[in-house]
Amino acid sequence: MQIETLKIFCDLAETQSFSQAAERNFVTQSAVSQQVRGLEERFKRRLLERVRGRREVRLTDAGQAFYEESRNVLAAYAQLQERLRALEGNVGGTVRVATVYSIGLHELPPAVRRFMALYPSAKIDLEYSRTTRIVRDVLSGAVELGVLAYPEKRRGLDVVLLPGDRLVLICPPSHPLASRRQVRAAELQGQDFVLFERDIPTRRATDRILKSHGVTVRRVAEFDNIETIKRAVEVGFGSAIVPRPSVIDEQNRGQLAVVALAGPEWTRSVGIIHRSDRQPTAAARKFIELLQGSDK
Repeated sequence: MQIETLKIFCDLAETQSFSQAAERNFVTQSAVSQQVRGLEERFKRRLLERVRGRREVRLTDAGQAFYEESRNVLAAYAQLQERLRALEGNVGGTVRVATVYSIGLHELPPAVRRFMALYPSAKIDLEYSRTTRIVRDVLSGAVELGVLAYPEKRRGLDVVLLPGDRLVLICPPSHPLASRRQVRAAELQGQDFVLFERDIPTRRATDRILKSHGVTVRRVAEFDNIETIKRAVEVGFGSAIVPRPSVIDEQNRGQLAVVALAGPEWTRSVGIIHRSDRQPTAAARKFIELLQGSDK
């Protein structure tokens, strides 16, 4: 049994998808199936169950135990590689990072490119997810780092704060507020709004700020994706409150009007989370240092 087999199994357990596990490991879906069958034959246990009528799979009790111990083996193997690289003074290996779309698409790419230029033997494996899934994946060890908005301290996690983002109002160029340089929260009363879904931290923060000002907006639509929100505003659904870095391109192209929001409370905190019981690898530490020094 090879270490790659354990990684494939863990990726399958985490994604619940043969196709995604295959993509992560640059193999075919049939190769993933063969690896799983080999494990089940070796340990004489059924590790996975297919969900009837769907393409998903779920772990059996034996599969869950195998997954948890396999993650420990993979972590130990990564630590072994890390120590050997440290003896030579090398920064290498793969740093698995999960992030939300608004940060991953609009803020991390320059940092990733710079990291790859500085440390060509290292690699950043970047994936996009919702905040709740990112926290779960960091705690389980599926990813090493999570980069998200409004990070919260919780048991088992350390938080490294990064420079925050200003939240701004976006609206179509024809909107009455489009020509304004700045608006106050009170001026948003009764406006049509496209919002993030309720479980997304930026939405919760926006609701909290508006409520503190006694402002109620008219909810026209809710989406979980920053790109969908921007498109909805472009076609006239309403206005939205989003992080400034995510709309620079649309502003430059004249697709959206971007208006500053008055008050210090309209700042979105951003941070990195990692497991508190594990020292980040050298490559992960270098990436954290690079993000801490980035200029937004």
